[in-house]
Amino acid sequence: MARTVFFHVGLPKTGTTYLQTLLWNNRAELCRQGVLFPGGSRREHLLASGVVRDDPRLDRRGPEAAGSWRRLLEEVHAWPGTAVVSHEFFAAASAEQAARAIEDLQAAEVHVVVTARDTLSLVTARWQEFVKNGSTAHIDDYPGAREPAHLDDWGWPTLDLADVLARWGASVPRERVHVLTMPRPDEPRDALWLRFAELVGFDPARCDTGSSMRNESLGVVEVELLRRVNARLVGFTSAPDRGNWIRGYLAQGKLVPRGGERFWPSDARVAELTARGNRIVEAVQAAGYDVIGDLDDLRPPAEVAPRRHPDGVTDAELLDAATGLVADLMTDVRRFRDRGARRRRRGQGGGPRVLLARLPEPVRGPLRRWRSSARGVVRRRLGLARPGRG
Repeated sequence: MARTVFFHVGLPKTGTTYLQTLLWNNRAELCRQGVLFPGGSRREHLLASGVVRDDPRLDRRGPEAAGSWRRLLEEVHAWPGTAVVSHEFFAAASAEQAARAIEDLQAAEVHVVVTARDTLSLVTARWQEFVKNGSTAHIDDYPGAREPAHLDDWGWPTLDLADVLARWGASVPRERVHVLTMPRPDEPRDALWLRFAELVGFDPARCDTGSSMRNESLGVVEVELLRRVNARLVGFTSAPDRGNWIRGYLAQGKLVPRGGERFWPSDARVAELTARGNRIVEAVQAAGYDVIGDLDDLRPPAEVAPRRHPDGVTDAELLDAATGLVADLMTDVRRFRDRGARRRRRGQGGGPRVLLARLPEPVRGPLRRWRSSARGVVRRRLGLARPGRG
């Protein structure tokens, strides 16, 4: 059994993708240093968070999802040193679910780790991520009450630092609950990685950080365009569709590279989030958790720099962004089509349709009819014929 387990449970939009990418890409080196990052893939930790939270939607993620937490535990139980479990959706677990997960780790010394930033920037960034995943929610209405707390991996159960710490910290001694603040703009970019390494106990100098991935932001025009596109999309409801096509292809691939201006919610919402953020910091301070970094960095700024609101985006700006996006999509469609045609020609000598097209019409017509008839016979014998045909 691992002697020590560092359970990194969030918050989202606090460098979690950055840390998880580095942990995964340096697995071999970390193992040499006695630190295990378990799982057959990074996705195992995401799936395991659903198991811990008793998520009834887990079966939508495939047959392997239900066993993900058990597989992580098996690796951790077989490891003699230190282990790390990390995903931001663990943050939504109830106190009872968190206690059960910690108990599953048996005799290991469990440390709860929460990476954090100020509430105003956190909620603004998380709303943008929500839109990247297909949402049409208005920025001033986010987050709203959507479902039971332990299933609300996009709402306050994952965003309220004091609440997350209270739920996850209830089952471990206070000195084993750690808050890692995100680096300030004037600090080195790898400061979060260095803080994490010092806490867990490995040498970051021996790790390769060149492959780290940042979750880049959308500009105000781009996020408003995507929000409106989401309202028109039909059928993009599964997690793979939202992740691969809306977030991966459209948002990260096409809109993020445009850059753009940063944004805030309305003035009233900024004031509301600022007040809540200050209350959260005071609660964390009073609880006496171990803070690595400056606790005051978790306070929203006293004076907020002016930024646009998404409602201020003009139709002309949206039209300009949309026409550029359509042009990019046309280029991709042609490239994908041409690539598919080349693969068919290489793999099938041009493919039946290409070969038929090369034949003279007197030969092509009968062959086409025979091919269609033969395909119909096969489909009927396999029970695949369409109703009302043959």
